[in-house]
Amino acid sequence: MTKQGGMVCSWSLALGMILLGCSSGSSNGAGGAGGAGGSPGTGGGLPAGGAGGTSAGGAGGGVSATLGGCRIFPPDNPWNLDISGYPLNANSATYLANMSPSTAFHPDWGTVSDAYGFPFSSGTGATPQPITWNASWGPTESDPLPCPTGSNKFCYPIPLTAPIEGGPSADTDSDRHVLYIDTAGAPDNCTLYELFNAQNPTGSSGWTAANGAIFHLGSNALRPEGWTSADAAGLPILPGLVRFDETVNQGEIRHAIRFTVSKSYQGYIHPATHAAGNSSASLPPMGLRLRLKASFATSSFSGPTLVIMTAMRKYGIILADNGSNWYISGESNEGWSSYMDDLLAGLRQVHGSDFEVVDTGPVLTN
Repeated sequence: MTKQGGMVCSWSLALGMILLGCSSGSSNGAGGAGGAGGSPGTGGGLPAGGAGGTSAGGAGGGVSATLGGCRIFPPDNPWNLDISGYPLNANSATYLANMSPSTAFHPDWGTVSDAYGFPFSSGTGATPQPITWNASWGPTESDPLPCPTGSNKFCYPIPLTAPIEGGPSADTDSDRHVLYIDTAGAPDNCTLYELFNAQNPTGSSGWTAANGAIFHLGSNALRPEGWTSADAAGLPILPGLVRFDETVNQGEIRHAIRFTVSKSYQGYIHPATHAAGNSSASLPPMGLRLRLKASFATSSFSGPTLVIMTAMRKYGIILADNGSNWYISGESNEGWSSYMDDLLAGLRQVHGSDFEVVDTGPVLTN
């Protein structure tokens, strides 16, 4: 199966929901055997250490970025760690040789009007909506949250007006992600809800989707081993997006960036918890972390392109899904319109061969 903020972001307030910004293709593998529902695993997936980030400091690592008043995971979360000094993965050359190293990078986002990129929204106090699953692995690999009436094991407080990736006219079998932050508990304990293949809500029946994942942004807990999410890797999508507010307004991205490749191994590295590949161990596993080589010259670049390159060197990129080779993911935002030509031209000068794989832990299998 294929699926692949800010100050100037067009903010609007409707029905108690703040539209922050506002999709992109990738690939969610059919779920593997699921564990018992609800209890997330533990661990952060990366060694302690590293520096960088913004907002709030913490012992042992990076600093959390914020969005809509919410910190996006603790400072020592894998997404927020500076990996510029991490050792190379022993299989770095092998993985890269099988990741189309001559292919150029591509910014996989754009404007809201073009319905290109990942939309997301935030708010609090939304009515919990029952979820009907349209995939067999939906109920076995989705986080339970019972309805107040007890009538359904799955009931998420995502407004029915939340934007859907690709817009309401997107093909029903496309990714159609929904990303929503419940800001209750801000700044340290917000909750991120993500749906895959969410269909347009009709009447009072709630949401229909293939998978639902809940991420408590004050915790480093992982999804249960073997569980997918709105991403094939079992990872959250929102923390890895290139966002307009960071890239343009703040001039600094303080977290790793999500990317895709066309072929992956049937294995994963924490913080990923799920694989959607094949049996060749020479292919990259989900959760693989790479960084832009220190030898790559960035002196001729400026603006948002340089901001992204700097983040890819400091925080790296994380393999999150099957999709087009070396596509990096970002939010859908009208503000991008005057920057996309330069971003396309600049990032086309970066290729897979300009990266190296870092060692962030063992490869696990479902």
